[in-house]
Amino acid sequence: MRRASVGLKMIMAASGGLLVAFLFVHMLGNLKIFVGAEAFDHYAHWLRTIGNPVLPNEWYLWIQRAVLTVAVVAHIWSAAVLTIRARKARPVRYAHRPKVRGSYAARTMRWGGVIVLLFIIWHILDLTTRTVNPVSDTTQAYAAVTQDFAPSRWWVTAFYVLAMVLIGFHLRHGLWSALQTLGVSNARRQRALKAAALVVSVVISGGFLIVPLGVTFGLVG
Repeated sequence: MRRASVGLKMIMAASGGLLVAFLFVHMLGNLKIFVGAEAFDHYAHWLRTIGNPVLPNEWYLWIQRAVLTVAVVAHIWSAAVLTIRARKARPVRYAHRPKVRGSYAARTMRWGGVIVLLFIIWHILDLTTRTVNPVSDTTQAYAAVTQDFAPSRWWVTAFYVLAMVLIGFHLRHGLWSALQTLGVSNARRQRALKAAALVVSVVISGGFLIVPLGVTFGLVG
């Protein structure tokens, strides 16, 4: 059982690492919106042509989506199994359980993960399929973003801000846990690795936040 749990933690760490790498690259691409409409639309078009002529248009994106879906499912599945096992290992609840010190992110990883999952679903419907976006034309990436986060749609921006803050907390605790699982952390490196996890989480969540806030407050568009 212990070996199986270690394996599940490795799956969580590996799938989480893949998702973090994707988020970082995706965040860098989003920042091109500050260069202008032409550059941003060109970037969005380029994404559809990656792999040409070996791969037909958009095949790379569909392969990427399939890999990310597997990573998300593996991440959620391993987390759920580990949670269930932890509860079964202590079937009788304490009559009085003392408070355990821990970070805010650690205490909210589970429900925060659920909100992040709901955000992913919304994000796909919003800026991928354009089901809930004011701009239905999938070739108009710049217009889709600028109209999506317009001041009149402040609630969309607010939801994105909430999701990005939660992702930041999730990343900070998740990265730190992954480093421990992979055996990278030790007493001597602990402070530096915690700082690194914090920096990565702030950079990624902050990089994503700049775009909707920039549009809402008139810095873009």
